[in-house]
Amino acid sequence: MRPAQAGLDTALCQALGEAIGKAAGKRAGIDKATEVGGGSISRALLVDCGDVRCFVKLNDAGLADMFAAEADGLSALAACSALRVPRVVGHGVSGRHAWLVLEYLNLHALRERSAGAAAGRALAELHRIRGAQYGWQRDNYIGSTPQRNAPHPTWPFFFARRRLLPQLRLAQQHGHHGSLIAGGERLVEQLAALFVDHQPPASLLHGDLWSGNAATDEADRLALFDPAVYFGDRETDLAMSELFGGFPDSFYAAYREAWPLADGFEQRKMLYNLYHVLNHLNLFGTGYLHQAERMIARLLAEIGG
Repeated sequence: MRPAQAGLDTALCQALGEAIGKAAGKRAGIDKATEVGGGSISRALLVDCGDVRCFVKLNDAGLADMFAAEADGLSALAACSALRVPRVVGHGVSGRHAWLVLEYLNLHALRERSAGAAAGRALAELHRIRGAQYGWQRDNYIGSTPQRNAPHPTWPFFFARRRLLPQLRLAQQHGHHGSLIAGGERLVEQLAALFVDHQPPASLLHGDLWSGNAATDEADRLALFDPAVYFGDRETDLAMSELFGGFPDSFYAAYREAWPLADGFEQRKMLYNLYHVLNHLNLFGTGYLHQAERMIARLLAEIGG
């Protein structure tokens, strides 16, 4: 469809064209804009400028920092040569729109056994990139929820204070009380009991690793996008990948062969996925409330809290 039919005003078209043209080293104007689905946070388009095609995300101008954080995260992931990561063409604000322009990649679902194994090995390579502390150089977002990343040298403290506690406070603001908050606060205070024998290295994480944010490119290389990066326990990525399914068994087998997991992962997996369930509660509503309450109760039972 023509840009105007896709709801792109003249100023936005000019801004997108300038960003694409600068990256391509030539003048560019938008010839075609096609709406694509799949996102629950931002509007997504495929934009054609002559022989250049890009992937464009749009949202309200007030969310420009969300796209800046995404661009930062993609640049961090691109440091891992085992991955395919869409190149950031540009991001900015035009009128009421925040925009992010990315390289268009021809991607495929991560289903084949051989591609799954290669993807597992590639994720292990990403996790071998280390940080000096847990956290990140800037705050970013998990979905559209702010994610606090102020560095800390202790992983249980970081996960309790930078991950679980902010989600619990947000749930309170949304009107949730009772066992969710009381139990969640007890869990935060006693979290170190789950890490007596587990001191993970600070690995570079995707941070939001569900199947909708992973695919393979035409060379069967793992492609990652929509990150919420930080340095943390590599098990958090693996835990989330299991939360909603979609990754083949070969993915996990190859990862564990490349870098075996420590004892106690199944217990920590529930803890790490509690963060994402709480975030879904805060983003999408009470359908996730009882799941979060059950997870908190089971974790407290594990530590005698």
